[in-house]
Amino acid sequence: MAAGGTGGHIFPALAVAEELRARWLQHARQGLEGSGGAIQFLGTGRGLESRLIPAAGFSLRTVDAAGLVGIGGWKKVHNLAVLPRTLFQTASVLRRFKPDVVLGMGGYLAGPAMLEAALGDVPTLLIEPNVVPGFTNRLLAPLVRVAAVGFEETAQFYGAKARLTGHPVRKAFYEVPARECRAPFTILILGGSQGSTAINQCVAGSLPLFSGQPLGFIHQTGERDYNTVRQAYEKAGVAAEIYPFIEDVPKAFAGSDLIISRSGASAVAELAAAGKASILVPFAAAAEHHQAENARVLERAGATRVLLQSELTPDRLAQEVCELLDSPARLTAMERTVRQFAHPEAAARIADLIEELARP
Repeated sequence: MAAGGTGGHIFPALAVAEELRARWLQHARQGLEGSGGAIQFLGTGRGLESRLIPAAGFSLRTVDAAGLVGIGGWKKVHNLAVLPRTLFQTASVLRRFKPDVVLGMGGYLAGPAMLEAALGDVPTLLIEPNVVPGFTNRLLAPLVRVAAVGFEETAQFYGAKARLTGHPVRKAFYEVPARECRAPFTILILGGSQGSTAINQCVAGSLPLFSGQPLGFIHQTGERDYNTVRQAYEKAGVAAEIYPFIEDVPKAFAGSDLIISRSGASAVAELAAAGKASILVPFAAAAEHHQAENARVLERAGATRVLLQSELTPDRLAQEVCELLDSPARLTAMERTVRQFAHPEAAARIADLIEELARP
């Protein structure tokens, strides 16, 4: 499983890996012959994967890799120079592990892994969770055997290879209990696993507008902005739980009435699984504007409010929040609608595809 860099790549792959591990364990208990397997993760060794993947009980092999999309100047030249090393190291891992299937989550690590697998005639499965595929996943379309897609609109990019599975998320999101929306309200701020400076700054600027309101905040800031945001809450006298990174996001979902978030595929899938009302702020620099496309699909159904980053001001954010909190019935309707986008069996469906590809 080639998955690394961000939580949006790591957590869905872990959901599939845990599904496979659970069914293999069940088969072993039943004494079924020919069942079982081994899972090897491929990552960069930096960022979240170095902590999350071993903590989940899976083996992680690391390679040198660097992104190319959206990068210019000398940094792009440097990252291009890393690519031959990435290909060599990836080929070495595949040669030693001898996989029956290689799964790719997209991004700069999945490209070399899926390419090396295809050249070695190893079956490949690509997970494309966004409405519009990213650069790497479009390039991989002719090479992969199967593409598991999260939206019906995405199938056109992969033709007969596409399988509509939905996007896998951890089971804990489906277990988030329904919450009665009433004062005092709690707003959860998520800017992705690394935080969002744009959202952090806007929220910090909006805090005086919420002074005296019956609400509190749970805020994941990322490491970079933690101290600045914490000081802003203290200065404004607004109640808040502030974290650089939230380990138990489903628990934070359960304790919130409204979520302000980026609209990466995993974030959207988690909102749908938990049935949470949201204000989505797409990352403006996302490749192919895929976050905006993800958000618009939910917005057209009435499942969220979309606030483009170019429109993100403290006054506008406070206005959107207050309009929703002033109408609990509207929040409840959004929660009911967003659940229509949930795919509880996504991880199991992708696990089925992996086992089908692995059969001789």
